[in-house]
Amino acid sequence: MNNFCNNFSPATNRRDLLKSVAGGFGYLALADLLSQESRAAKPNRKANPLAPREPHFEPKAKRVIFLFMHGGPSQVDTFDYKPQLIKDHGKPLPFDKPRVFSGSTGNLLKSPFKFNQHGESGAWVSEIFPQIAKHVDDMCIINGIHGSNSRHGGAAMELHNGSDTFVRPSMGSWINYGLGTENQDLPGYITVCPTLTHGGGNLFTSAFLPAAYAGTPLGNAATASDKAQIPFIHNAQKTPLKRQRRELDFLQDLNRSRLDGTGPDAGLEGRINSFELAFRMQQAAPAIQDVAGEPKSMLEMYGIDNPKTRDFGWQCLMARRFAESGVRFVQVSHSYKWDQHANLKSSHTNNAAEVDQPIAALLTDLKSRGLLDDTLVLWGGEFGRTPVAQGNDGRDHNPQGYTMWLAGGGVKGGIRYGETDEYGYFAVKDKVHLHDLHATMLHLLGLNHLKLTYRYGGRDYRLTDIAGEIVHDIIA
Repeated sequence: MNNFCNNFSPATNRRDLLKSVAGGFGYLALADLLSQESRAAKPNRKANPLAPREPHFEPKAKRVIFLFMHGGPSQVDTFDYKPQLIKDHGKPLPFDKPRVFSGSTGNLLKSPFKFNQHGESGAWVSEIFPQIAKHVDDMCIINGIHGSNSRHGGAAMELHNGSDTFVRPSMGSWINYGLGTENQDLPGYITVCPTLTHGGGNLFTSAFLPAAYAGTPLGNAATASDKAQIPFIHNAQKTPLKRQRRELDFLQDLNRSRLDGTGPDAGLEGRINSFELAFRMQQAAPAIQDVAGEPKSMLEMYGIDNPKTRDFGWQCLMARRFAESGVRFVQVSHSYKWDQHANLKSSHTNNAAEVDQPIAALLTDLKSRGLLDDTLVLWGGEFGRTPVAQGNDGRDHNPQGYTMWLAGGGVKGGIRYGETDEYGYFAVKDKVHLHDLHATMLHLLGLNHLKLTYRYGGRDYRLTDIAGEIVHDIIA
């Protein structure tokens, strides 16, 4: 007290003393507010690993919807028009073939489908996608994608996880690790009807990242999409919420006491967080998955009234509903149908008929709600197909040059980027490796792929490994 009083001269009156003391309390209050803001900006990952986090820089996209065409759609039969392939149909390929899946390929095989130009951009699109073709002015078609693996499993892992050899965290997991999610009552990463093969659960794993960042599967490829629900959100015992809360609090106290005694335990921390999220999801998830409130016209737009388009239409509608509700990364899968070593014409026609209307509806729906501007939509498979034939009506695997497209989320619409050779075999101009695609996707979300790292086993890991260049030319 003497030291405090010594700060004031004998001439200090009571009014001056009170003003000085009040100012000191004001500084304390300001410091507390700034401390709270700092804690909000840097949330405790252990307390809430999915809490929203600031990106490295201003993002153009807030969320991602990935439309996975499992099996490998043929680029020369969908979005990569090749007149020279038509002219040279039946002739031998005039250059050496790369090593491919089976090696038993023959001469050049023209597309059995007609291509037409669409939109103001005049983009060439196969006749099997008449509805998607109406959206080409919102799409960035990348014709020069290439990867490293010609096998389904390795190629699917490379597309999803950035490695065709090792189990690594999937891109959805990396994005949630970097940004958290907008809706704390739902998982940050949902995959609807994921594939059971060619990687299976490893395609949406968090691997060495904390378990909270793993994808939450809704059913699987063998599940009808309208039956694919977030698991374990219904209370079978009909226990009142207050009682559930008390029971969960007791369990969490025991778990945290154990954690305090044993030290860091990723598995136990994951269970603590998953129990909390599961409790909150009981209120949020059923309403989002219940489409009873959707008008009949919306269901018809997605093709849910048509047996041909019902399954994938339901997936796309769920993707919109989850994205609109703040889920950071949503994947829907058309599995496993695009692997046409034979029956190319009939199978690609049927596959496209199942997804064309639903995908077009998704783009229309997102745009009408103002969501397409900050939702990045990605379409593609694990690789493309060869322009040379297998048998009379099939194509082999081809990771050397193929097509994926992006829409919304800060990409330029109405452009084609990259080229394959005149037959559609190799990417030859403005090539985009899958590492480059990942780097660009992260950039659009406001994340520097060089800084998005996680230390594990004595080294730093990232989605793009030691590669990846941002494709600035496709960014609006």
